[in-house]
Amino acid sequence: MLKDKTIFITGATAGFGLACVKLFAHNGAKIIACGRRSERLEELKKQLPDSVHEIKLDVGDSVAVKKAIAALPEKFSKVDVLINNAGLALGLSAFDKQEEKDLEQMVKTNIMGVINCTHALLPGMIERNIGHIINLSSIAGTYPYPGGNVYGATKAFVTQFSLNLRADLLGKNIRVTNIEPGMAETEFSIVRFAGDKNKAADIYAGMQPLTANDIAETILWTLCRPKHVNINRVEIMPTQQAFSPFAVSRKN
Repeated sequence: MLKDKTIFITGATAGFGLACVKLFAHNGAKIIACGRRSERLEELKKQLPDSVHEIKLDVGDSVAVKKAIAALPEKFSKVDVLINNAGLALGLSAFDKQEEKDLEQMVKTNIMGVINCTHALLPGMIERNIGHIINLSSIAGTYPYPGGNVYGATKAFVTQFSLNLRADLLGKNIRVTNIEPGMAETEFSIVRFAGDKNKAADIYAGMQPLTANDIAETILWTLCRPKHVNINRVEIMPTQQAFSPFAVSRKN
């Protein structure tokens, strides 16, 4: 189903993005792999030399995004699928304790990255009247939790942006899907806790979280639906994760 499709994936050097690169290349797609870690991009290119075009890219930089897309080689120039996967959480503190630079980085990557890549690639899809935009949101965009403040708000933006984009594209042959994962063990928590692997591991202690492959396979399923079918949203949690009662502050 993906043979000869060109797929642009942000955050391609780890987690969901890396799993998508490998799975989609195995299914015949040509991949534009974007990320900030050049050594990992080079390794991807070595592993999949005929399938991957690598770009070192900060998706929060709109000028850099436009330049990178304008410079795509002919083989990769007609993008069929955009996967806005790049994103991160930094810290788990209450909002008043958060570092301003971390807040800005989350907004820049999680919101502006989605805006910049979509704005740059969508016109080509509209011109060719075919395409699929897949945005990686999170259950944190729907369900609040302590310390999720700005991260959750950025993911709520991604969710609503996906719905609004779908409304804008009515009548065009372009699909939009929002993927909303729950707990998944990737490098996400290691980044959130500034490289503290033990603290990150504690998040998943005693339970079986989602894997990057679980999400990649879910995305593959959405891509392979018949052309007349649009999957609007997919909310996916591990079986061992569910919903808590409302928190209540009680006075003695």
